[in-house]
Amino acid sequence: MSERRQFERGDIRLYPMTKKQADKVIRDWHSHHKPTRGYKFAIGARLATGSEDLGAVVIGRPSAQALDDKFTWEVTRLCCRGGGMDKNLASMLLGAAWNASWPQGIRSMVSYTRKDEDGTCYKASGWAPVAEVEAEDWQRRASTYKSGWLPGMYEPSSEVVDRIRWEKRPTEDIRAVSRLLYTLANLGVSRATAACTCTRTRSS
Repeated sequence: MSERRQFERGDIRLYPMTKKQADKVIRDWHSHHKPTRGYKFAIGARLATGSEDLGAVVIGRPSAQALDDKFTWEVTRLCCRGGGMDKNLASMLLGAAWNASWPQGIRSMVSYTRKDEDGTCYKASGWAPVAEVEAEDWQRRASTYKSGWLPGMYEPSSEVVDRIRWEKRPTEDIRAVSRLLYTLANLGVSRATAACTCTRTRSS
């Protein structure tokens, strides 16, 4: 496709994707991830007048066991074709994922970006950065997951790099978390301590 423009919301058609369809989009376009194993549902995006996939978002259970409370799901993959032509597409997919999850009883969603990514689409969709996850912690979690597989059957699907965890919650909740993080930062509290404080506050 030769179009080089920013799509508007009316140009895009969102539709439910099978895992097989989502896996193909991720294999074709994701810059650093392979298809994920976990799957609750996926949403794809196409031009309203065409049949070519432009992007996909995949939702699954949280990869961090501590967050798997039955009311939280994770955006495990988010992938768009790329370039300035799809500037709004990622935030549209994130918004659609939240809107589809909320009626099913989900009250928070999490996702991760690499530390060197700016997370613009998450900010545009009302998500907030709440914690840093060091590469060692990410690797430890993968190793724990690997222990449930037969030797030689596990292959990592994610890079082991420092990451930022993002959360999406009802508007007032996310504003409260952001205010608390900002206040703690002004007091000189480290990000790790601030994240623990937010977690305890959220659980109380």
